[in-house]
Amino acid sequence: MTDSIIPDGPDHGGNPTRTDAFARRLKKRYAAERRFKMAGLAAILFSVAVLIFLLGNMTINGFGGFQRAEVEVTIDFPEAGISADPQSMQSSGALQNLEAQGLQEVVAFYAEQSLGEEGAAELNSEAWREVAAAIADNPEILRSETTFELPASANLSAGYNGEGSEEMQELASRLAEEGKLSENFDSGFLERSDATDPQQVGIWGALKGSFLTMIVTLLMAFPIGVLAALYLEEYAPKNRWTDIIEVSINNLAAVPSIIFGLLGLAVFLWIFPNYRSAPLIGGMTLALMTMPVIVISGRNAIKAVPPSIRDGALAIGASPVQVVFHHVLPLALPGILTGTIIGMARALGETAPLLMIGMRAFVATPPDGFTSPATVLPVQIFLWSDEIDRGFVERTSAAIIVLLLFLLLMNGIAIYLRNKFEKTW
Repeated sequence: MTDSIIPDGPDHGGNPTRTDAFARRLKKRYAAERRFKMAGLAAILFSVAVLIFLLGNMTINGFGGFQRAEVEVTIDFPEAGISADPQSMQSSGALQNLEAQGLQEVVAFYAEQSLGEEGAAELNSEAWREVAAAIADNPEILRSETTFELPASANLSAGYNGEGSEEMQELASRLAEEGKLSENFDSGFLERSDATDPQQVGIWGALKGSFLTMIVTLLMAFPIGVLAALYLEEYAPKNRWTDIIEVSINNLAAVPSIIFGLLGLAVFLWIFPNYRSAPLIGGMTLALMTMPVIVISGRNAIKAVPPSIRDGALAIGASPVQVVFHHVLPLALPGILTGTIIGMARALGETAPLLMIGMRAFVATPPDGFTSPATVLPVQIFLWSDEIDRGFVERTSAAIIVLLLFLLLMNGIAIYLRNKFEKTW
């Protein structure tokens, strides 16, 4: 009885009481909690700072990638003798028709008139094609004198940015002072495909290739992954074989992506040898990598559905199949979509497996379909980053910005669908 009474002051031996010891321990716990909160806040602030630095660096470097150096050239078409009717410009042979009339030489002549001999020599070799495209879009310009902003050469562009030889920098400075050379927004960067000249490269071919590849990946990985998760969680018997399957799926989710590229090279290209570097093969390869993530997240989402939902559906006469597809699956769908978002985001940024199946080829035209040769944004970025020409550096940063925007758009659609199907119980 006497041991249950804790004195408030020190005992007769001069030792502190249990109440003082408890107060010190409580103070230490509060101090530890404050340190933990500060550490968590510091981690968040550090992550935000790194993210801001990354996005800021990409934006600053990528802003120049959406621009290109252009020279001002005025062409007097009535004097040049170029003629074309609107009907002929709508045909597939419009470019050949204008080339046969000497449009390339006409552009070179008037470039020399506007820029001088040295400046005309630094006009991009493909500039006349942009004049031809403008004529095809609006043949009426052949009746008047028209001024064009045409791409400069890569050397003149470098000189405008303070790089390259001193002679080129002086030429760029002189043309800029005369108002003949400037950097303008390059809308064609989003419309063209790959090229060997940084002034002529574009991202549309790789962007379309990524879109087609992601469609194949989603159409293969999502239904197979969801059905596998439903079977393992709702129907599969609990025995040694299902345990082996579960362990195998968990291990597949952690396998390096290049292994899936080797599998695609050994299996899919052996079955479809003529579809090398096609979105079909790339999508099938990425589907193998994405499927385990969808299965694992799908099983967790299905397991999170309360058993009372199943019992209630069975009690009112629903069959086991109706219970799964009418009640369990709709409630688990938001969690399944979360795993799908993670898997698709990982697949969108992958490069190694696609390099293994040959999607690093130089593709100058956008793919026409799922079986056409194509490349994807991560591979395009990888190839441009390996170029020696300085002009590709800014283009690489611009392509990274496009990739991030594409990823945000894809995730935004998936999050919208997840919230739309989300239900509470």
